Amino acid sequence: MQSFEQIRSHVGNLHNLRTNDPYLISFDLTLADGRHQGIYLAEMEGDDGLKHLRISTPIGPATGIDATRCMRFNWEQRTGYLAVSDLDGSPYLHLVENRPYPLLHGDELNRVIRELGQLGDRLEQAISSGGDTF
Repeated sequence: MQSFEQIRSHVGNLHNLRTNDPYLISFDLTLADGRHQGIYLAEMEGDDGLKHLRISTPIGPATGIDATRCMRFNWEQRTGYLAVSDLDGSPYLHLVENRPYPLLHGDELNRVIRELGQLGDRLEQAISSGGDTF
């Protein structure tokens, strides 16, 4: 995939888009047991001028989260890392993965979305006593 429009078309054929802005789309990924996880895809440009796709899912409020545990989690991950970003004006913990466009194809994008969605849901359950807010 070489453009955000190709990504939008691919994802839009598989999921109902909640947000459909020029460089941001979002949808709910359906998981086992009727659970769901919000997924956000955004285009970003690297320092080298190459376009990247940021895939993210919110996990929960960042307040009271131990930063050392987050850094240890990041170190152990093969896919995805934890980051903090505002959601409705409050800091939230997100699970994030960035991929350069030249390395993306449909199957790989689907795999990363599924993997981040499932891991994000497990993390959300762990910090929210089983809740399914995101």
